[in-house]
Amino acid sequence: ASSGVGQGIAIGLAQAGWNVGINYFHDEQNAKKTMEIVKESGGRSCLLRADVGDSGQVQSMFDTFGQEMGRLDLLVNNAGVQTWSPLLDLSEEAWDRTIRTNLKGTFLCTQQAGRRMRDDGGGCIINIGSGANKAPFPNLADYCASKGGIERLTVVSAVELGPLGIRVNCVAPGCTEIERTKQEDPDYAKLWGDMTPIRRIGHVEDVANTVSFLASDAAAFIAGQTIYVDG
Repeated sequence: ASSGVGQGIAIGLAQAGWNVGINYFHDEQNAKKTMEIVKESGGRSCLLRADVGDSGQVQSMFDTFGQEMGRLDLLVNNAGVQTWSPLLDLSEEAWDRTIRTNLKGTFLCTQQAGRRMRDDGGGCIINIGSGANKAPFPNLADYCASKGGIERLTVVSAVELGPLGIRVNCVAPGCTEIERTKQEDPDYAKLWGDMTPIRRIGHVEDVANTVSFLASDAAAFIAGQTIYVDG
């Protein structure tokens, strides 16, 4: 939650009244900025440095959250990376990195959160997918595979964890304007915005608002779904 969509979700949840644990791996400076904004919104917060693809670090992160923040009611699986490469040139190392972070990270965090929520009487898990859940994007084979896997993991998690009082859903943003996507194309907003019926690009607030809804009691009978926030 140190930048981009993750940062927007953390801030949106704080504005909706949540206390927020902020996971980051490399960018501590911006993670601290996120924490400051969360606190300005009136919520409690803590920093949680962890590589979500490492089971030991994930368990330690959840233990630290419990010690500093108490009960865990909501998990948002947002951490993600991608490699821009043609399929036939994509290295095994790049494939492993993407699957490890995006898909394995979602599995490890879901497992740790699910065990705690089971023992505490329930909770909510929201996975962040992508338009790549369903659309084939050339040069993003590893990313598409990981996001498609996250959507299937969402469904099976919802089936297994639902009887324990844990709702699991997926939010799949379309083209969203963040610092990284601005660097992809100087006309990124116009290029992709013109393709949507709404005629604009997505903003982090669009994603954050959907996450806040799914995390609320207003979505108490929604489970195993993917909501595409793509205009």
